[in-house]
Amino acid sequence: MSVFTHVTVGTNNLAKARAFYDATLKEIGLKRVADLNAAGSIWGVDKPSFFVLNPANGSAATIGNGVTVSFEAPNRAAVQAFHTAALANGGVCEGLPGPRGWADNAFAAYARDLDGHKLAVYCFKAE
Repeated sequence: MSVFTHVTVGTNNLAKARAFYDATLKEIGLKRVADLNAAGSIWGVDKPSFFVLNPANGSAATIGNGVTVSFEAPNRAAVQAFHTAALANGGVCEGLPGPRGWADNAFAAYARDLDGHKLAVYCFKAE
């Protein structure tokens, strides 16, 4: 059973966000599964799981202090590829790919997207 149905982050530039997430999420096996016209887009594997939307209230999108959206990668190479794609597409490094000591086999990387949302990508498989 999944704990969440989906996660949503806001954007202030949907066209740039679409390009950023198309490039980074493909590295971990996600694809854009729907566009909601000018409202946003949705990525997933076999169902919608990650939404990027223009805020419904018309205000600017802002980041959540202390919030991180973490994706699961199929392997360690995908963690590296996600991080590389994020930086190549305008993201900012928040933690280089490498082991994380809090869990067995935890291997992760962190980046911020174009709107400042903190993203992580994790693989828990042994090398």
